[in-house]
Amino acid sequence: MSSTKFILGCFDDPDNMMHGIENLQKNSIPIYDVYTPMPIHGIEAKLGVKESRLGYAAFCFGCLGGSVIFSILYYTLVHDWPMNVGGKPHFAMPNFVPFTFEWTILFAAFGMVFTFYAATHLFPGRAPRVMDLRATDDRFVIAVDAKGNVPHDDITRLLQEAGAVEVKHNERKYVSYE
Repeated sequence: MSSTKFILGCFDDPDNMMHGIENLQKNSIPIYDVYTPMPIHGIEAKLGVKESRLGYAAFCFGCLGGSVIFSILYYTLVHDWPMNVGGKPHFAMPNFVPFTFEWTILFAAFGMVFTFYAATHLFPGRAPRVMDLRATDDRFVIAVDAKGNVPHDDITRLLQEAGAVEVKHNERKYVSYE
Protein backbone atom coordinates (compact mmCIF):
# COMPACT_ATOMS: atom_id res chain seq x y z
CA MET A 1 0.00 0.00 0.00
CA SER A 2 1.36 3.43 -0.88
CA SER A 3 1.98 6.20 1.61
CA THR A 4 0.11 8.75 -0.52
CA LYS A 5 -2.77 10.31 1.42
CA PHE A 6 -4.00 12.94 -1.04
CA ILE A 7 -3.82 13.53 -4.76
CA LEU A 8 -3.78 17.24 -5.54
CA GLY A 9 -4.82 18.62 -8.90
CA CYS A 10 -3.53 22.20 -9.34
CA PHE A 11 -5.38 24.36 -11.86
CA ASP A 12 -4.64 27.89 -13.04
CA ASP A 13 -8.19 28.58 -14.26
CA PRO A 14 -11.40 28.27 -12.22
CA ASP A 15 -13.37 26.96 -15.23
CA ASN A 16 -10.90 24.09 -15.66
CA MET A 17 -11.18 23.36 -11.95
CA MET A 18 -15.00 23.18 -12.20
CA HIS A 19 -14.58 20.85 -15.19
CA GLY A 20 -12.22 18.72 -13.06
CA ILE A 21 -14.86 18.52 -10.31
CA GLU A 22 -17.42 17.38 -12.88
CA ASN A 23 -15.01 14.73 -14.26
CA LEU A 24 -14.33 13.33 -10.80
CA GLN A 25 -18.01 13.31 -9.84
CA LYS A 26 -19.00 11.57 -13.11
CA ASN A 27 -16.59 8.76 -12.22
CA SER A 28 -17.84 8.60 -8.59
CA ILE A 29 -14.53 9.71 -7.11
CA PRO A 30 -15.10 11.46 -3.76
CA ILE A 31 -13.51 14.88 -3.46
CA TYR A 32 -11.94 15.63 -0.09
CA ASP A 33 -11.89 19.44 -0.47
CA VAL A 34 -11.31 22.27 -2.92
CA TYR A 35 -8.99 25.20 -2.17
CA THR A 36 -9.27 28.46 -4.08
CA PRO A 37 -7.59 31.86 -3.75
CA MET A 38 -10.93 33.62 -4.27
CA PRO A 39 -14.62 32.76 -3.87
CA ILE A 40 -16.10 30.77 -6.77
CA HIS A 41 -19.83 31.20 -7.37
CA GLY A 42 -21.76 27.94 -7.30
CA ILE A 43 -18.97 25.69 -6.00
CA GLU A 44 -20.82 24.90 -2.75
CA ALA A 45 -23.79 23.52 -4.63
CA LYS A 46 -21.58 21.52 -6.98
CA LEU A 47 -19.67 19.95 -4.06
CA GLY A 48 -22.81 19.41 -1.98
CA VAL A 49 -21.67 21.55 0.94
CA LYS A 50 -24.37 21.95 3.57
CA GLU A 51 -25.55 25.40 4.54
CA SER A 52 -23.86 26.90 7.60
CA ARG A 53 -25.55 26.68 10.99
CA LEU A 54 -23.92 29.86 12.30
CA GLY A 55 -27.28 31.61 12.00
CA TYR A 56 -28.79 29.27 14.59
CA ALA A 57 -25.84 29.90 16.90
CA ALA A 58 -26.27 33.67 16.41
CA PHE A 59 -29.96 33.44 17.31
CA CYS A 60 -29.23 31.40 20.45
CA PHE A 61 -26.44 33.72 21.58
CA GLY A 62 -28.64 36.76 20.87
CA CYS A 63 -31.47 35.30 22.96
CA LEU A 64 -28.98 34.57 25.73
CA GLY A 65 -27.63 38.13 25.65
CA GLY A 66 -31.08 39.68 25.63
CA SER A 67 -32.21 37.46 28.52
CA VAL A 68 -29.10 38.16 30.58
CA ILE A 69 -29.26 41.95 30.35
CA PHE A 70 -33.03 42.03 30.75
CA SER A 71 -32.71 39.95 33.93
CA ILE A 72 -29.93 42.16 35.26
CA LEU A 73 -31.86 45.35 34.52
CA TYR A 74 -35.08 44.00 35.98
CA TYR A 75 -33.41 42.81 39.17
CA THR A 76 -31.38 46.00 39.60
CA LEU A 77 -34.01 48.62 38.74
CA VAL A 78 -37.16 46.90 40.05
CA HIS A 79 -36.16 44.74 43.03
CA ASP A 80 -32.76 45.76 44.35
CA TRP A 81 -32.74 49.55 43.98
CA PRO A 82 -36.06 50.96 42.74
CA MET A 83 -35.92 54.69 42.03
CA ASN A 84 -38.80 57.04 41.35
CA VAL A 85 -37.66 59.12 38.35
CA GLY A 86 -40.26 61.64 37.22
CA GLY A 87 -43.16 59.57 38.51
CA LYS A 88 -42.50 56.71 36.05
CA PRO A 89 -43.16 53.16 37.15
CA HIS A 90 -40.18 51.06 38.21
CA PHE A 91 -40.73 48.58 35.38
CA ALA A 92 -40.86 50.98 32.40
CA MET A 93 -40.25 48.83 29.31
CA PRO A 94 -39.06 51.62 26.96
CA ASN A 95 -36.11 52.24 29.31
CA PHE A 96 -35.03 48.59 28.97
CA VAL A 97 -35.10 48.42 25.14
CA PRO A 98 -31.76 50.10 24.22
CA PHE A 99 -29.70 48.04 26.71
CA THR A 100 -31.44 44.81 25.73
CA PHE A 101 -30.90 45.49 22.02
CA GLU A 102 -27.20 46.33 22.44
CA TRP A 103 -26.45 43.28 24.58
CA THR A 104 -28.33 41.04 22.15
CA ILE A 105 -26.08 42.23 19.31
CA LEU A 106 -22.94 42.00 21.48
CA PHE A 107 -23.60 38.42 22.60
CA ALA A 108 -24.57 37.33 19.08
CA ALA A 109 -21.40 38.80 17.55
CA PHE A 110 -18.98 37.39 20.12
CA GLY A 111 -20.82 34.08 20.21
CA MET A 112 -20.59 33.70 16.42
CA VAL A 113 -16.85 34.46 16.48
CA PHE A 114 -16.19 31.84 19.16
CA THR A 115 -18.46 29.31 17.43
CA PHE A 116 -16.71 29.88 14.10
CA TYR A 117 -13.28 29.39 15.67
CA ALA A 118 -14.42 26.24 17.45
CA ALA A 119 -16.07 24.76 14.34
CA THR A 120 -13.17 25.45 11.96
CA HIS A 121 -10.27 24.98 14.39
CA LEU A 122 -8.85 28.35 13.31
CA PHE A 123 -7.91 29.64 16.71
CA PRO A 124 -5.69 32.74 16.85
CA GLY A 125 -2.02 31.85 17.12
CA ARG A 126 -2.45 28.46 15.47
CA ALA A 127 -0.14 27.70 12.54
CA PRO A 128 -2.17 27.53 9.33
CA ARG A 129 -2.26 24.16 7.57
CA VAL A 130 -2.85 24.05 3.83
CA MET A 131 -2.57 21.33 1.22
CA ASP A 132 -0.57 23.44 -1.24
CA LEU A 133 0.95 26.83 -0.51
CA ARG A 134 -0.06 28.18 -3.91
CA ALA A 135 -3.75 27.55 -3.17
CA THR A 136 -3.89 30.86 -1.34
CA ASP A 137 -2.00 32.71 -4.06
CA ASP A 138 -2.71 31.78 -7.66
CA ARG A 139 -3.76 28.14 -7.94
CA PHE A 140 -7.05 26.28 -7.63
CA VAL A 141 -6.52 22.93 -5.93
CA ILE A 142 -8.74 19.86 -5.85
CA ALA A 143 -7.77 17.41 -3.10
CA VAL A 144 -8.84 13.78 -3.59
CA ASP A 145 -8.47 11.24 -0.81
CA ALA A 146 -6.07 8.61 -2.18
CA LYS A 147 -7.20 5.86 0.20
CA GLY A 148 -10.22 5.04 -1.97
CA ASN A 149 -10.58 2.05 -4.29
CA VAL A 150 -9.88 4.02 -7.48
CA PRO A 151 -6.34 3.58 -8.88
CA HIS A 152 -4.18 6.68 -8.56
CA ASP A 153 -3.36 6.67 -12.27
CA ASP A 154 -7.06 7.01 -13.16
CA ILE A 155 -7.46 10.00 -10.84
CA THR A 156 -4.32 11.60 -12.25
CA ARG A 157 -5.56 11.04 -15.81
CA LEU A 158 -8.98 12.58 -15.05
CA LEU A 159 -7.39 15.65 -13.48
CA GLN A 160 -5.00 16.12 -16.40
CA GLU A 161 -7.85 15.73 -18.92
CA ALA A 162 -9.69 18.53 -17.12
CA GLY A 163 -6.71 20.86 -17.57
CA ALA A 164 -4.67 20.43 -14.40
CA VAL A 165 -1.34 22.21 -14.63
CA GLU A 166 0.19 19.88 -12.06
CA VAL A 167 -0.89 16.71 -10.25
CA LYS A 168 0.91 15.94 -6.99
CA HIS A 169 0.76 13.02 -4.59
CA ASN A 170 1.00 14.26 -1.00
CA GLU A 171 2.41 11.92 1.60
CA ARG A 172 1.67 14.22 4.51
CA LYS A 173 -1.77 15.49 5.34
CA TYR A 174 -0.83 19.18 5.40
CA VAL A 175 1.99 21.48 4.43
CA SER A 176 2.88 23.99 7.14
CA TYR A 177 4.16 27.53 6.58
CA GLU A 178 6.92 26.96 9.09
